[in-house]
Amino acid sequence: MTSPLFTVATDGGLDAFAELNNAVPVAPFSLNFGSSSYRMNEITREWLYRELQTNPLHPTSSQPTPQDWAEAYQQAGGSELPVLALTISSGLSGSINAAEQARGMVPEIPVTLHDTRTLSAAQAFQVHAAATAAKRGETLETALEWVRQTAQETELYFTIETLEYLRRGGRIGRVQATLGGLLNLKPVITVDRATGTYTNVGRARSYRGAIEAIAAQVTSRYGAGTPLRLGLLYGSVREDADTLLAAIQAQHPVVWAGATGVNPVLNVHTGPRAVGVAVAPRAWVWEREGASG
Repeated sequence: MTSPLFTVATDGGLDAFAELNNAVPVAPFSLNFGSSSYRMNEITREWLYRELQTNPLHPTSSQPTPQDWAEAYQQAGGSELPVLALTISSGLSGSINAAEQARGMVPEIPVTLHDTRTLSAAQAFQVHAAATAAKRGETLETALEWVRQTAQETELYFTIETLEYLRRGGRIGRVQATLGGLLNLKPVITVDRATGTYTNVGRARSYRGAIEAIAAQVTSRYGAGTPLRLGLLYGSVREDADTLLAAIQAQHPVVWAGATGVNPVLNVHTGPRAVGVAVAPRAWVWEREGASG
């Protein structure tokens, strides 16, 4: 096996897929109910859903601390190898600032920071690109090239049953403005590339209609018949991901599909029932004919 020239770390914006190279050290987010705080690796989605039903307090989330990031750097490479750290969008969290501060806590570890400008399954695609480059013994520069190309061709779309949780968390922004406050409409949300924040690209009168609207958005973006890779996401209802997959498959051959549950900290902002997908065309960058590296 080729010896890696660098290692990879990320933060709790990641929703990992077992089938991808996503098993990297994570600087965890925390979930807070009043004065009680829980790190995301200490709780489950099922626990969160119970708390949302029974706890009178609305939860908030906290970004990783510099110490969390420093520990992730040490887990990733110790002082042996440089670390490529991929963060959730700086438009959604200050995690990258904590990651920057953490560099001063472990000066013996060379750290390169990359703002994914996204989150969740789309962040997982970028982590997969970086970790694959590391496993193959590619240079850090090649890894960044793969990560950036993956970012450019990947879109993240999701819908939620209610806007209430985005509203409570203060992250509704342009989504609310576009919907004009009509909270009964189900939005199709993406992450704006320019700002790294949520924006609305569609709407539907029902949750099932919003799933169909996501599929239509995918076809509009990539063109009918384009082969796709799909990182499917679900909240409290696993079958929602299957419904979305079937809707996309009606217009596209699927060359890879995985499904994972939205992690508890992200699920706080979407609310229990949510479904989404990270989408990219064709094969991975490094699998294409003439790919560098």
